[in-house]
Amino acid sequence: MTTPGHRFTASKESDSPPACQRILVIKPSSLGDVVHALPAVAALRAGLPDAHIAWLVNTEWAPLLEGNPHINEIIPFPRRNFRGLFGLWKAYQWGRQALRPRGLDLVVDFQGLARSGLICLAAGARRVLGFREAREGAAFFYTEKMAGKEGDAPVHAVDRYLKLAEAAGGKVEPPAVFSLPEGGPPPDLTEKESAFLAAPFTLLHPFSRGAGKSLSLGEVEAFCSESPLPVCVVGVGTEPPLALPETCLDLRGRTSLTQLLWLMRRAAWTVSVDSGPMHMAAGVTDRLLSIHTWTDPLMVGPYRREAWIYREGKIRRVGDLKPGDFPERRKDRHRPVSGPLLPQGAMSQLLAHIEQHRG
Repeated sequence: MTTPGHRFTASKESDSPPACQRILVIKPSSLGDVVHALPAVAALRAGLPDAHIAWLVNTEWAPLLEGNPHINEIIPFPRRNFRGLFGLWKAYQWGRQALRPRGLDLVVDFQGLARSGLICLAAGARRVLGFREAREGAAFFYTEKMAGKEGDAPVHAVDRYLKLAEAAGGKVEPPAVFSLPEGGPPPDLTEKESAFLAAPFTLLHPFSRGAGKSLSLGEVEAFCSESPLPVCVVGVGTEPPLALPETCLDLRGRTSLTQLLWLMRRAAWTVSVDSGPMHMAAGVTDRLLSIHTWTDPLMVGPYRREAWIYREGKIRRVGDLKPGDFPERRKDRHRPVSGPLLPQGAMSQLLAHIEQHRG
């Protein structure tokens, strides 16, 4: 699956890196960041067509990489096994046992944290490439470092990862490639639910783990009641309970990642708060409206130029955004939200947009 080129421009001049036969990509999490790294790994494959490319990813996100034509191997990383005081040491030991015997030529660390840095060390590759601004001391373990951005202009995560891939020998050309599984329908659908999904519907993902990002129950119920199209609500878990009209379908807690992709591809529109599933949708459809409260959509919004974002009472197409339009307001993420997340009238604005562009 491809999307129109965004803001990345490949370098005209670069030193040719040594030939690599066995490459390890480290990008274990989070959900949205794994999606962001897909074009970079596609660029690695384009520039190094004969290399064996393995991707180390958290076990829970591994289904997103199934069938990916740009990688040879998925290495599930059991992140939950490495918690607590000795978690970093256990992760290092795991890396020595699981990775060092592979004789790696190159490790590309897209994660840039202490744990991924230790895994780079454990892997024993002769070349380790990562961002100069990596956190928690991860850059100490790199043999080669590069800047992820220059100046103060916002840079989307996809573009940062593409720069790192190019430095590793990747070939970066638009359009960016998001190879995500086709997926399939949830297996436990009733006949009525299957008929619901066969007709046009809006997919709503209203809740996020991130602070200050989730819609209130009242906003979700209002959206579903007033929507011009039937609404399918998705998310993790079945709490809190929702009072939804009969024209809506609640599939929270009933979809896997690949089943969610299947729904996103079939939805007339996907409306999502700023979250990992929003970036999944951005990988497969232009018919996306992403709701932002304090984050800068140029940095963490949908990558597709034809997608849409909402912030501060305005709905804008991604391709029309300019630096400084919606600067990050990180201090607002911990602002208590006891009632609606969005200002009065915002829900009607979102629904009017969907009605206007539903064709």
